[in-house]
Amino acid sequence: MTTKSFAELYREWEEKTQQLLQKYPEQKERFETLSGIKVDRLYMPTEATKHDQEQIGLPGEFPYTRGVRPTMYRSRHWTMRQYAGFGSADETNKRFRYLLDQGQTGLSVAFDLPTQIGYDSDDPMAAGEVGKVGVAIDSLEDMERLLAGIPLDRVSTSMTINAPASVLLAMYIVVGEKQGVPANQLTGTIQNDILKEYIARGTYIFPPKPSMRLITDIFAHCAEVVPRWNTISISGYHIREAGSTAVQEVAFTLADGIAYVQAAIDAGLDVDRFAPRLSFFFNAHNHFFEEVAKFRAARRIWARVMKERFRAKDTRSHQLRFHTQTGGSTLTAQQPDNNVVRVTMQALSAVLGGTQSLHTNARDEALALPTEESARIALRTQQILAYETGVTDTVDPLGGSYYVEALTDAIEAEAGAYIDRIDEMGGAVDAVEQGYMQREIHLAALTTQKKVESGEEILVGVNRYRLENEQQPALYKPDPSISHQQLERLQALRAKRDNQAVEVALTKLKQGATGSENLMPLIIAAVKSYATVGEICNSMREIFGEYQPNL
Repeated sequence: MTTKSFAELYREWEEKTQQLLQKYPEQKERFETLSGIKVDRLYMPTEATKHDQEQIGLPGEFPYTRGVRPTMYRSRHWTMRQYAGFGSADETNKRFRYLLDQGQTGLSVAFDLPTQIGYDSDDPMAAGEVGKVGVAIDSLEDMERLLAGIPLDRVSTSMTINAPASVLLAMYIVVGEKQGVPANQLTGTIQNDILKEYIARGTYIFPPKPSMRLITDIFAHCAEVVPRWNTISISGYHIREAGSTAVQEVAFTLADGIAYVQAAIDAGLDVDRFAPRLSFFFNAHNHFFEEVAKFRAARRIWARVMKERFRAKDTRSHQLRFHTQTGGSTLTAQQPDNNVVRVTMQALSAVLGGTQSLHTNARDEALALPTEESARIALRTQQILAYETGVTDTVDPLGGSYYVEALTDAIEAEAGAYIDRIDEMGGAVDAVEQGYMQREIHLAALTTQKKVESGEEILVGVNRYRLENEQQPALYKPDPSISHQQLERLQALRAKRDNQAVEVALTKLKQGATGSENLMPLIIAAVKSYATVGEICNSMREIFGEYQPNL
């Protein structure tokens, strides 16, 4: 008896299928992922999709395609870290406590826009924005209220803050000291990713060079003083939210990561001293299998970059650890209950892709800040995935899928080509200054928008299956007096603090900024004097200047 090869079996199957297609034509001429990667009708173990052990590897071993830990979720679930922050520190503290009571396992802080760009709540630039998209933090006093009653030796905290990341981290360290928790016991993450702000988000303050200096100062300080802290969360999330493809998300994020590693090495840091505390932040979008493959490809690319380009010897330096947030830009104001389904599938892709922590968006976030009920449903989505579905029972359950492995290879190849082009430009900083990544994202976003408008890409409830006279759900309404209360607190703080001590601390910070010493100790000293976020950032603005985009 002659055994047919897979190629022969495929050809016979394809001939039969072509005959059937005359009667039952397919719905599209071309099937593809959101990145434009062609999706074949069937994937089989032909030579083109054959994978040896070296390419895929084993979980917890180089090149980490299958995950960064040998047992993954069989030993410990991902951190369930719901993003929260609105209005005042007191109000946000209540939401934190509620989420922790509901089983959340880590905090994630959203700051308001003035805090994100280094302005105090009473600055004219902050008018109308205080407490709107996150919590207003003006001083150490606000941070003390935000974290009141939360044991920082037992809770890991992530802070989505970039340009003033050094200031907010300093505040967190000082609050820990006041709680009796030494800095070497603090765990958490600051986003601290300024390059993606220039590329996609816009909450920058200083030009690239001083911004990179602040980042490497944080790397060096935390390696010595706060060794369990993730000093950066290199973010593809906002790149994807700006309209990039999955391939661009991987490529531009890892290119930024390469720039940070090189900057730290150029500043005299040993790669294995800081690289184990680097972390990443990705989006979970709608194309389920592409998202799973994206996470696997990103791990493999980063492992090879760290081992081969930067000669990192510590295996922890090779491991891409990442947080995932479901896609905010995929949420629809129309039929918001549909978002529960979207978020569930996106969260599942993150889990099957091997995420280390996860935020699930609430169903009403396209309309307003989430209500308590919506936030609870979002958290319950993670808990159901963790405890009821069995998807955590084995490591990398989609590993070996002909389709997933082919997509992983395709994303790796296309992202690698982007990284090569960015290298040719001189690296991510030069590519940002030339507007390269920004243009690529804008073109991708335009392509997607045209597909939605034409109906080629279906959005349920938006361009198909719409409802007439749809009823809007009950939404969270922030307290309109919060801005006034915050300004009163800030005025009272300035009246009762030692303003001479503040001036001394800020003068020393400016002197340090003109030189080359590590600025973190000087920023911590300013925070302890109750200097405000705006005062500290303005002191550095005087020395560093402000970034002006090259439009």
